[in-house]
Amino acid sequence: MPFTMKVPHVDACTLPTAARPLRIAEFDALFATALYRIERIDARHLRLTLTRDGGLEDTVRDLTARESQCCTFFTFTITPTGDQVVLDVQVPDTQTAVLDGLVTLTAAAAAPTAR
Repeated sequence: MPFTMKVPHVDACTLPTAARPLRIAEFDALFATALYRIERIDARHLRLTLTRDGGLEDTVRDLTARESQCCTFFTFTITPTGDQVVLDVQVPDTQTAVLDGLVTLTAAAAAPTAR
């Protein structure tokens, strides 16, 4: 059953600047070890399919929950499907450049098998 995380919308990230590299490193580590497929559904919607043994869903839920606290413009929908977790990331029209950056980050950090 899908789980959607949405909090009241603010147009800017409130994560302290000093903490941002650590958060990026967490996403990099997740993508490097678990990213299986990247699909850009449209300008506002990115779908990531992740696969890995042990605790993947909990890891994705924790990371997206913390990201939702500081970047409330994201809507994350997490759908576990057997040994995979599908992570849909959506943004409003005003934040498509942020989603573009996330696509670049995922592609750069992706496991070699991600397509």
